[in-house]
Amino acid sequence: MFPPERLDPMQQGWARLLDGYKVAPADAYPVFDVLVAAYSAPDRHYHTLEHLAEMFRVAGRLLSITDDPAVVQLAVWFHDAVYDPRAKDNEARSADLAATLLGPVGVPRSELDRVARLVLATAHPADAPPPGDRETAILLDADLAILGAAEDRYRRYAAAIRKEYAWVPDTDYRAGRAAVLSRFLARPRIFWTDAMHEEGDTRARDNMRAELADLRG
Repeated sequence: MFPPERLDPMQQGWARLLDGYKVAPADAYPVFDVLVAAYSAPDRHYHTLEHLAEMFRVAGRLLSITDDPAVVQLAVWFHDAVYDPRAKDNEARSADLAATLLGPVGVPRSELDRVARLVLATAHPADAPPPGDRETAILLDADLAILGAAEDRYRRYAAAIRKEYAWVPDTDYRAGRAAVLSRFLARPRIFWTDAMHEEGDTRARDNMRAELADLRG
């Protein structure tokens, strides 16, 4: 369970973020409650509030390279708002949810379109070109920062992902997970921003190779 004392700062940050769009707290808090409920669903083991908190820490260090931090922060909040490991359209549904919840409280359509574009990018398609803008690069690096985490944190992450796919037979899971890791390892860069590339690329590759060895062992 996500500690309540860590939830309060997230709620305050959400209110400040929405205040930038002139959304009153009375309108902002119900949306926050929907998001917290989504990320706290009992079938989630990795795509949780802890994942969000870790993303915000990484994004916070990278936001200095963009003039539009708010759109990145909104995209962090919504990128996994809908998460069903059996589905193929989670990102599209998460983008739609952002428009459904934020449009009525006054976030401009133009901003929601940008949030949607960012959220859709977190599908991490294999054939995706390098991000063409800094906001996408920041979001994608924050989302994948777990790959370059300390070894114990990475192992906990890998175990949590397995729990989210508990319905998949072990042989199938091992093959599918190995394919995902191999795809990331084949990329010339794991992280797109220079800071994350220099800081985390080697460790991310080491982590993924170790997991691959376990999967194939």
